[in-house]
Amino acid sequence: MSEPFAIAKTPSGTDVLFRPPLANRHGLITGATGTGKTVTLQVLADHFSSIGVPVFLADVKGDLSGLAAAGASTPKMKDRLQRIGISEPAWAANPVVFWDVFGKAGFPLRATTSDVGPLLLGRLFNLNPTQQGVLALVFKIADDEGQLLLDLKDLRAMLQHVADNAKEYRTGYGNVSAASVGAIQRALLEVEQQGGDKFFGEPMLNVDDLLQTNTQGRGVVHVLVADELIRSPKVYATFLLWLLSELYEQLPEVGDRDRPVLVFFFDEAHLLFDDAPDALVEKIEQVVRLIRSKGVGIYFVTQNPTDVPETVLGQLGNRVQHALRAFTPRDQKAVKVAAETLRPNPAVDTARAISELAVGEALVSLLDERGSPTMTERAWIYPPSSRIGPITDDERKASHEGNREFYGDYEQTIDRESAYERLTGRTSGRVPKADEAGASAGAGDTASALPEPPAAPRRTKAQPKITPAPASPQPSERWTQPSAPAQADAGGSGLAGALSDFMFGRTGPRGGHYQGAIETAARSAARSVGSGIGRAILRGALGSIMGSARRR
Repeated sequence: MSEPFAIAKTPSGTDVLFRPPLANRHGLITGATGTGKTVTLQVLADHFSSIGVPVFLADVKGDLSGLAAAGASTPKMKDRLQRIGISEPAWAANPVVFWDVFGKAGFPLRATTSDVGPLLLGRLFNLNPTQQGVLALVFKIADDEGQLLLDLKDLRAMLQHVADNAKEYRTGYGNVSAASVGAIQRALLEVEQQGGDKFFGEPMLNVDDLLQTNTQGRGVVHVLVADELIRSPKVYATFLLWLLSELYEQLPEVGDRDRPVLVFFFDEAHLLFDDAPDALVEKIEQVVRLIRSKGVGIYFVTQNPTDVPETVLGQLGNRVQHALRAFTPRDQKAVKVAAETLRPNPAVDTARAISELAVGEALVSLLDERGSPTMTERAWIYPPSSRIGPITDDERKASHEGNREFYGDYEQTIDRESAYERLTGRTSGRVPKADEAGASAGAGDTASALPEPPAAPRRTKAQPKITPAPASPQPSERWTQPSAPAQADAGGSGLAGALSDFMFGRTGPRGGHYQGAIETAARSAARSVGSGIGRAILRGALGSIMGSARRR
């Protein structure tokens, strides 16, 4: 059982304890700009990593890169610690991997158009219900004809193909409005101009790569570099919602554990819900509620609790409320609402305290050992063990180079034959496979069709290792390959063992399974199969559940 850790200290000297077994009951960190939300997030990330829990978070301001370096005492820090009676933490760095949708400041993050699905794309494109229905229809036709939608050029080609053949599809699928197709094409062009096209394609992120620890047992902290991405808020929100649905779909049920499998922080959480239709909010609430059994803890970070819908807010058990400024009647109302979301404490005037809190001070209500919210305490947040503020460019570069051996597969874009090449005639000239020749037979013939294998399956990854952290300042901890004896023990000896590992996968030293070429091809085939049912299941929890009604 993971022991509780202290994240704050009350004026009376009592530690406010966070219990890892209840981390999958989710949480909320709120407060005005500059009141300490980011540092609170960093404190939690440090503690989760130290007990072996991987973390994923978005860095929208650029200062969370300091998680990769050990903190250090400064005169300002010493003065604060002495003033509130807190001792210095054990300064330590975290193993950090940087990700970037644009591929500039970290490893590229991608998803296929098909896996994102028509519902999230409809929100990204700001489509009305009619246009959303046409987009869902286009996906259905692509599924039935075995057309792979991997990137935006595939979707553009499929839209044009359906519009050009609208009469043939009208009887089986319904009317296709040329005006709606044109609106979708214009929205698609706008997303491309904002750089959103870099998010769509292959290789797609494998969520198993987020569930890693280093050789010292620390959980890897995955930092999404989002200072540029946040300028396109709908792309940002779409990516996070897609990743949430992938985690919900791909991870197995684990029930209640002594610590979570992964902790996921949603910074600028209001962007997830701005202009979101009721059906989307309902399904997000459903996923937040059900993903607890997958061992995933979700923590929303935003300025005010009212930024999160009540149906979602009710699922968030661990609360940290930083200061809110009440300068206008509207602000005063927001403070009152925020106070009502916390468990009352007769010794604390919650509404008054919220507007009086200093930087680094918060009202905290966490779950106790029985899973009940504790009475709200006014407390000082402990400092993080990692560096407050960004790391240098040299340190970031060293971190990226050190992780390339394990995550370098994502840097090379794969553009295999898909809907764009087939519909525009830009094929490789090879003889069509059985699934290509019989795609027009419809979804019912998928049992006899052979789906197209991936052009280049990703290599089977060994269990990642990181060398011990050097003295501060620390640029990064480094991934290394396992030793030759370890490889031989895991998959046999010599060429035969290596071939077996490649074809059938292997089991790592901690019991994790790493898929081989056959399993990789099978998963890709499942995504490629010309069956609307199979594709809907694999498209993602949000896209499939919510899009099912429209795809009928």
